[in-house]
Amino acid sequence: MNQAEFLSVVMPFKDKVFRMAKRLLVSIEEAEDATQELYLKLWKNRKKINSYKSIEAFAMTMTKNYCFDRLKSKQASNLSLVHNNYREKGLSLDSKTEISDSVSIVHELITKLPEQQQLIIQMRDIEQYEYEEISEILEIKPTAVRVALSRARKTVREQLIKQHNYGIKEN
Repeated sequence: MNQAEFLSVVMPFKDKVFRMAKRLLVSIEEAEDATQELYLKLWKNRKKINSYKSIEAFAMTMTKNYCFDRLKSKQASNLSLVHNNYREKGLSLDSKTEISDSVSIVHELITKLPEQQQLIIQMRDIEQYEYEEISEILEIKPTAVRVALSRARKTVREQLIKQHNYGIKEN
C-alpha cells in the first residue's frame, strides 16, 4: 500500500479518532499525541490493513487501548480538564450562557458515568457509530451496548433535570 492509498483509507476517520482520544484523555494536546501515535502505528502496519474487516473499527479499538494505556501510565497524572469546545452564534448572551452551562454540566455528568458508559455515549451520540460497530470496538454484545447507552442517557437526563430544578419545590 502506497502513501496515497493509505491516506485515502485512513484519513476519513481521523476526526473520530481524535474525538475519542479527547473524550478519554480530556486534554487536547494528549488527544493530538494519541492520534498521531495511532496513525504512525497504522502506517507501520499498512501492509496488513486491508486484511481487517473494518479499518475504522480497528483504528478506534487501537485508539481506545492506547488511551487506556496512557491513562494507566504515570504520565497521565498531569492531564488537565478543559471543556471549551462549544461555540454558538446568533444567540443572546443569556442564551449562550445557559447553553454553555448546560453543555458543561452534561460534560461533567458524562465524566461521572462508568468508563464503559462514557465510551458508549461518546461513540453513539457524538460520533454516530452504529450499535454493531460499538459492540465490535468494545468487544461486547450489541444488546449490552443498548442497555449501557440507555442507562447512561437516563442517568445524565435525571441528573441534568435535578440540577435545573435545584431549589424548585414540587407541589
